[in-house]
Amino acid sequence: MAETRPALPEAHPKPTAEVDAALTAVYNWNYEPELDQIRTLYANALDRQWIALRDLDWEAGIDREAVTQTFTMGGIPLGETRFWQSLPFETRWQVSRTSASFMLSNFLHGEQGALMVAGQLVSAVPHMDGKFYAATQTLDEARHVEVFAAYIRELGEVHEISPGLRSLLDSVISTGNWMFKAVGMQVVTEGLALFFFRDMRNRTEEPLLKKLLTYVARDEARHTGYGIKYLNQVVPTLSQAESQELQDFAFETTRLLMASRAGMTMRDRVLEMWRSAGVDPADVMKQLESERDKIAQAMQQTGGRYGPVSGFIIPTLRTIGLYSDKTASYFKGMWTATQGAEAAERYANSDVELPEDLELWVNEGYETL
Repeated sequence: MAETRPALPEAHPKPTAEVDAALTAVYNWNYEPELDQIRTLYANALDRQWIALRDLDWEAGIDREAVTQTFTMGGIPLGETRFWQSLPFETRWQVSRTSASFMLSNFLHGEQGALMVAGQLVSAVPHMDGKFYAATQTLDEARHVEVFAAYIRELGEVHEISPGLRSLLDSVISTGNWMFKAVGMQVVTEGLALFFFRDMRNRTEEPLLKKLLTYVARDEARHTGYGIKYLNQVVPTLSQAESQELQDFAFETTRLLMASRAGMTMRDRVLEMWRSAGVDPADVMKQLESERDKIAQAMQQTGGRYGPVSGFIIPTLRTIGLYSDKTASYFKGMWTATQGAEAAERYANSDVELPEDLELWVNEGYETL
């Protein structure tokens, strides 16, 4: 008896947005290991695969009270303020639900961009070890899109991508240089995501989110490690002009990422969020201003608004030899314009070192998850 197969859908999905993608596909006829660190990373990636539907307890749902203590507003840890604790639970839940949906939606969109770039790297990188690893990352990114979409479904709706993040993803996808793709995605975007995922995982007491972020951050640690190990091999072979061009791209992608977190779109969404919950945004700002010292102390625990840049991205660029005096001046100028000269001097002179073992750094205290 012939097997009955389900009919194909009459209408296939139509793309909601497009960007011209450019790359040169590179064959490699040498199938022997060339970059031992990358081949080892590939083996580790195979060993650490997880399945979202199997390894996360979706039936338990989410802990709403824990969600109200998790998410920040423009970097402000609301859960630690007297003002936030004085609000009715339903108000705190509505604000947190919307804030969480908005923040995680941009993580979700970023993971789709990473999925597309990882697929490009399979074709574009010149070494077979690099192709092997990029293939495992492609699977990782598909899983991240799956789990973030599922978690947002528990909260509400997916929000549109922020303009800054969209510009960043477009620039990384459209560049034809695989090293630019590796710097823009593996070093800057994945590095920032790793920092935030680990920080959010350490801060939240929401069980499903904590386990989800632990799994995702472990993957991101390998992805960032891939960029570091691979670029460490090729950056020393570049001319000074080629190196600076790569550094310029790293700075621009960082600037776009930070703009996506601090632009008018974000502020407008925050104001809309409070109004929807029945709270006057002006009253929110007034109340938070009265707790300025407590808020500043809490923010310093994660390095402040630009902590991920001075505390992770710049140390990564230093590690792979992509942080010249000229590039340092770019970052200092960005901070001077947005944070003031005093803060710019403090961030620019940060002596933070990149963790030697990123997976160990992610797993610290959460080895059993």
